[in-house]
Amino acid sequence: MDRIPKQQPARGAVPTSADVARLAGVSRATVSYVLNNTSAVRISEPTRRRVHEAAKELGYVPHAAARSLRAGHTRIVLMPTPEVPVGPLYSGFLNELQWALSRLDYTVVQYGSVGVGGDDAARAWAELRPVAVLAPIGMGPDGIAVLKRSGAKAVITLGPAPVEGAHALLMDHREVGRVAGEHLVARGHRALGVVMPREEGLDAFAVPRLDGVRASGADVVQLPLAYEEEHAARVAAQVRELGLDAVFAYNDEYAMLLMRALQDAGVDIPGDVAVIGADDLMLGRLLRPRLSTVRIDLPSGEELAGLVDRLVRDPAAEPEVRDVMQAAVVAREST
Repeated sequence: MDRIPKQQPARGAVPTSADVARLAGVSRATVSYVLNNTSAVRISEPTRRRVHEAAKELGYVPHAAARSLRAGHTRIVLMPTPEVPVGPLYSGFLNELQWALSRLDYTVVQYGSVGVGGDDAARAWAELRPVAVLAPIGMGPDGIAVLKRSGAKAVITLGPAPVEGAHALLMDHREVGRVAGEHLVARGHRALGVVMPREEGLDAFAVPRLDGVRASGADVVQLPLAYEEEHAARVAAQVRELGLDAVFAYNDEYAMLLMRALQDAGVDIPGDVAVIGADDLMLGRLLRPRLSTVRIDLPSGEELAGLVDRLVRDPAAEPEVRDVMQAAVVAREST
């Protein structure tokens, strides 16, 4: 039997779930179950296909706000946009996490609050009614409470210490500096320079890494460095004047910048000065001498997305604290 033509919505009208139901020959409830991926109701695969085909033909998408009102929350996982420039390692980590969350039917929203941070920013984020929030450094207990009162089922902080009321993924950058410093000391170096990026916002990572190098017991000199060739040349001259025999350069990008400046000034690496970075970027392996680095291991996006999903499903769970950042030296020719 030929399929009976079903009434189409008027041209220019916004398609509704009722239009999808008529075109697919099912009830509006069935359309809701299918398009919202409801697992509590069994729907046959042929029916699911008809609903999806009808929705595609009509250009229909579910109304997120209406769905949120019915459920009491959205499917938004809020990831505040970092206020500081992040390197390729962290950017890759965030991209992988977003893809993994989208596969679990969450909508990932990166949200920036220019000039507003900490607990004040939490009030702006709460307006979106996220079901989960990955909160940055600086969020306090009051901000966590605001997000939970707005309907967030899981608030997860990323930083060096846990925050009351939230789950915590600990990322202590002192460990990065510590392993770099211990590596240099073990190679016989005692006068260490530590690059401190002059770019705004990087102190949140640079200061803990400096503290970690200091824990190695060597004499440590701070080397403020702008990400510019001209300034790198001046810092290279400073390294020679101070008699430093090794430098931890904050990360691989700053290490490559300073190493080139040192070589241009006639400094032998590692004979005169050893250099080590962090992040284990591919470009560091292409240098000559190859760049020693600190490899930073973070959880996979799929693993972290699974954690978010589990915590959303169990909002009454006791706060979890996980140390998720591991650091290890990859020794190459530059040290």
